[in-house]
Amino acid sequence: MLASLSEPQLAMEASDTYLIRPNHQHKFKPAVVKEFIRELVRERLSGVQYNCEEVPELCRSLADCVKDKVKKAGFDRYKLVVQVAIGEQRGQGVKMSCRCLWDADTDNYAEDIYMNDSLFCVVAVFGSYYY
Repeated sequence: MLASLSEPQLAMEASDTYLIRPNHQHKFKPAVVKEFIRELVRERLSGVQYNCEEVPELCRSLADCVKDKVKKAGFDRYKLVVQVAIGEQRGQGVKMSCRCLWDADTDNYAEDIYMNDSLFCVVAVFGSYYY
């Protein structure tokens, strides 16, 4: 199929594969991703009681659901990293931080917190653009 393309067409197809910046409609949008997180976490954790034996699987399945939902949103060429932390709610304070090296023009993140009487959940999604 490539042999049948003319020289300008071949050059144009090759140049389209290397994009240094995402198109505006495909750029990682934290507000949209935060809504996805909020919707999924509320749906999955409302009424759930903290159980230390169930938390690892709950974290994995919640991270997979969030990642799948964000992937379907059409953020092309983004590497997605989803972090989920669930802990028992006992009135304590919790601080979390992260450090990343990224391009401030293309990369971004979204996070949300959920709490009920039994547990707290922090979900963060990092979107890093593939050049």
